[in-house]
Formats: sequence, structure tokens, C-alpha cells
Amino acid sequence: MTEQSERTHEIQDVPGGVPIRSWTIGVPFEEQAREQVLRVASLPFVFKWVAVMPDVHAGLGATIGSVIATAGAVMPSAVGVDIGCGMTAVRTTLRASDLPADRKPLREAIERAVPHGRTNHGGRGDKGAWGNPPPQVTSAWSRLEPGYQEIVARHRKLDRGATLEHLGTLGTGNHFIEVNVDEAEQVWLMLHSGSRGVGNRIGTDFVELAKREAKRWFLDLPDPDLAYFPDGTALFEDYLHAVTWAQEFAAANRELMMDAIVEALGRCGHLPAFQLEGERIDCHHNYVAREEHYGKNVLVTRKGAVRARVGDLGIIPGSMGARSYITRGLGNPEAFASCSHGAGRAMSRTAAKRAFTLEDHARATAEIECRKDADVLDETPGAYKSIDAVMHAQRDLVEVLHTLRQVVCVKG
Repeated sequence: MTEQSERTHEIQDVPGGVPIRSWTIGVPFEEQAREQVLRVASLPFVFKWVAVMPDVHAGLGATIGSVIATAGAVMPSAVGVDIGCGMTAVRTTLRASDLPADRKPLREAIERAVPHGRTNHGGRGDKGAWGNPPPQVTSAWSRLEPGYQEIVARHRKLDRGATLEHLGTLGTGNHFIEVNVDEAEQVWLMLHSGSRGVGNRIGTDFVELAKREAKRWFLDLPDPDLAYFPDGTALFEDYLHAVTWAQEFAAANRELMMDAIVEALGRCGHLPAFQLEGERIDCHHNYVAREEHYGKNVLVTRKGAVRARVGDLGIIPGSMGARSYITRGLGNPEAFASCSHGAGRAMSRTAAKRAFTLEDHARATAEIECRKDADVLDETPGAYKSIDAVMHAQRDLVEVLHTLRQVVCVKG
């Protein structure tokens, strides 16, 4: 039975499991995603309930746009394989009037400064990786490498791909870099990326390890992808150590890219001198953390969700052609102090490429300096939910501080 609470969300009881609280009033909650959440809610170690954000859509095992608190176990699929993926944004002293009429040189300056995309299947000469990493990247890696070596000393299979070469690089898919203008005509820089190849390997391998352990112990799971590590086991500790390190890599990755973008725009010759003002906002949206909720210490996994404690600054981006938002958390305990991480996909990448033409994409992004080719058609605005509806559905989770509109967008 489903009922609407006074706090703008729905509550669904799950026989034999915990309830589901979903902030999805007025936005689609696809049946496949709902079935995934029901399976998660049936697990015995889920604490209190599963919180569903308005950008919810089906993922691998655990649903994107879900917040899951657990006591005594951790599920690698509840974090996913893009560990530490998140957002960074900073306000500049530039005004919209400072931007050139032709913004293509700004996009090209960013594209030259930050490796992005993927070629040669990620092999030698991949344009999305460093061939010769700059000093600031090697310096950052020197601080991260000891932690990495501790991880691969116990899990040698993880040491099979790019590490340093991906630090300070964007990636592909829905990862992006943008120049935005807010409601006061002030210019912001914003980007979205995570822990790149090394985080993907950690996520993928630990999901498989959890599945192997589930088979070994004959665990009866509603979905093999919901395999978990019990607290007190070596793999539980190994996973938390590795995922924490990947989150640190992701944060360093975003910091390096933002520094490179600021430097590139400062010397591109198409903008007046500028400075950054206010704090740099950074938030993960695929991660796990130890937190206290309702008087109990639990592990909270947010997959496509952002922490939104009272006063927490956050970033909720729309699609390539929609508004984005700088927010402040309201600390709603029923959502485990969380909010959405974006608009959320309304259709799969394959479906988007079937549904939209290049002409559709060009119209939807007419005011934005961005790529308008077939390789980004799966990221066209119509492939995503309405960010306005998503923000309305979570009005008791965050308050809006700034509304941003894109003027330049770089996609991987």
C-alpha cells in the first residue's frame, strides 16, 4: 500500500522487508527501477528504509538515485563502478557580458587543457589519458600512490590499467565541463567526473568478489548483483579501504581539472582577467560513508545521490540544455540527509539515439556552445527527466541558492 506523507514523498510498505520512501511525486519512477528497489528493501541488513531520490532510474543491482543505510554489511553494487563520481563548481568574478559572442574558443581552450573522451579502446595513444602527465598531476599521484599500492598488494588483479594517466582527465558518457551563468549574470565553472579507470576496476572487481562469496556461502539473494560483504570479514575491510581511496582519487581528479580549466581560460586571450570567489563546492554522488542516523552508526551508500545535511552545499545539474542548481541541504532525516544528483535519465542511451535526430539535438542546445554530433546524441536534453520537476519533488530536501544556465559544455 502506498500513501503520501506530509513531507512530499510516498511510503511503500514491503512485506518481509523495510519500507521504501520515494521523493518521486510528479516524476517518472519506472517499473524496472521500482522492482530493483523492492529487492534491495527485502535484504535483512538494510536499516530503517530505502530512500529513493526523484532522479531514480534502473542501474546495476542497486538503483541509481537510491540511498541505502546498512548495519553489518556493505554492498559494492550500491555504490557502483563509477566510485566517487561527483561534481565541482566555483563562482568567478566574470560577468556574462565579459563572455565573447563566439564562445567556441572557450570550449577549445578547455578541451586542450583537459584530456577527455576515449580512443583506441583506452589503449596506447588514448586521447582521454595523459601521454606525458604534467607536474601537478604527478605530484598529486605521489600522494595517492602509497594508498593504491596497499590496495593492490592484497588484490593484484586491480593493477591492470591506467592510474596516473587518468588523474586530471574527464572521461566519457555523462561526464562534462561547463561554463555557466547564474541568475545574477555571474559566471560559474562546473564539472562532473569520478575515479576513472581505476575506480571502475575497483568497483567491478569487488562486485564480482561479492558474488563469488555469495555462491561460496550459498546466500539466497533476490538479485546476484546485491551480493554483500558482512562486517568483520577481510573483504568488508578491503572494500571499504579501496572505495575510500577511490573517492580520494575522484576528488583529486576534479580538483586538478578545475585548476587546469581556470588556468586555460585565464590565458586564452578571450576573457578579461578574473578571480574565483567563494568556496569551491565539491560533492560525491556515488560513494559510501560511515554516518549516524536515528542514533545508530551505519554505512550509507549513495548511488546517484548527494549528501544534504543542514547547510551542506551541493550541485544538482540538469541535462546539456537545462538549468542546473547550487543548493543548500535541509538535512531531512527521512532521506538520510540526501538529495538527487541530477535530473536522471528518462530513457536508455540506445533509446535516446533512436528517439532523437541531430536536428533535435541542435535545436535543444541552440544557445550552448557544445558538440552537436552523433556521438553525444545519447546525452541530448530529451533523454533526461525534467530538472524542474525533479527539483520540485525534493523541495523538502534542499533549498536553491543559485540557478545556472549553460553557455559552454564540453563532453567526453
